[in-house]
Amino acid sequence: MNLYTRTGDKGQTSIIGGRVDKDHLRVEAYGTIDEANSFVGHAMTYLLDENVQDIYQELEKIQHELFDCGGDLAVAKEKYPYKTTKDMVEFLEGRIDAYVKEAPELERFILPGGSQASAIIHIARTVTRRAERCTVTLQKEASINEYVLHYLNRLSDYLFAVARVINFRLHVKDVEYERSALVFRNNTSKD
Repeated sequence: MNLYTRTGDKGQTSIIGGRVDKDHLRVEAYGTIDEANSFVGHAMTYLLDENVQDIYQELEKIQHELFDCGGDLAVAKEKYPYKTTKDMVEFLEGRIDAYVKEAPELERFILPGGSQASAIIHIARTVTRRAERCTVTLQKEASINEYVLHYLNRLSDYLFAVARVINFRLHVKDVEYERSALVFRNNTSKD
């Protein structure tokens, strides 16, 4: 197999169902998902501690699911079944809920960082947000699998929660934004 085909030398690329310019919104969206996936993989190289092996396994599952999301966006015509599903979104929601309970309660905004793995997960989170924005823009001009958008939205929340849990399990303190007010306190005060 050759890695190069020369068919893209004039600025177009093949997608499922046709060819588009390499700067097409569809290519930008699935390319940004690929970028997020690369950062997830990079973060995983720092998850060697026994305390985070379950997270490593989850992130590997998520890498496969990000490929599914990208594949769904690479379909120009609806002749192939989509792979990204509601079940995948619900799995992320369950993990977010569990991780929010595990990590110390937030009162202030935190800065991306802490451990190396957590810092890279925060990069993956922000790239995922960009992928979500690209997908929203694509959705305005083309039909897409709605669950890709739902998945990306939940994934960025998952990555925030998992970055905090990684720091917690590795005994690394989250760095609070020093000028942050108490923005996450429980609003059940007795007025």
